[in-house]
Amino acid sequence: MITTITGRLVEKSPTELVVECNGLGYLINISLNTFSKLGNDENIRLYTYLQVKEDSHTLFGFFDKKERNLFKKLISVSGIGASTARTMLSSLTPEEIQNAIISGNVSTIQSIKGIGLKTAQRVIIDLKDKVGILSEKNEINRNLYNTNHDEALSALEVLGYGRKQTSKIVQMLINEDPEISVEQLIKGALNKL
Repeated sequence: MITTITGRLVEKSPTELVVECNGLGYLINISLNTFSKLGNDENIRLYTYLQVKEDSHTLFGFFDKKERNLFKKLISVSGIGASTARTMLSSLTPEEIQNAIISGNVSTIQSIKGIGLKTAQRVIIDLKDKVGILSEKNEINRNLYNTNHDEALSALEVLGYGRKQTSKIVQMLINEDPEISVEQLIKGALNKL
């Protein structure tokens, strides 16, 4: 899996880039959100997601990990493919999508081209618990995209524990110590399971 790419920006358009890295030119699909954040720097670094299909390998690039994590969550929803997820991230900022999912705002999600009522509802239902936890003041918790949280949950799943079973415990540990490491999260969760 190609997770990041650092190289020289050769071509740039609103939907794709060509980044030259060690003599190879990589075609990378991007969202308008990433396009707008890229400056005119010749040397760039992107977080990537490689989609492998029977007939193609497609590389998607993101300006930051937060957008890539949201992309991965979006494509996990039935009916949302990579191109639809990219369209969603081109139509709205990651923060707007998160807020719409958390608040259950179907009309905002449905306003995106190619997203109907049922798909918008499915996105909200499937991702409401995954994109963030609301604090008492209705602000999005700063741990919204805590990669340690996701890594710990994945590790616990590999160990045979269900995501629903471990998610609350992991989130509780993060709330107690926002700077907690992945290893400490896993050990703490195992002690409480």
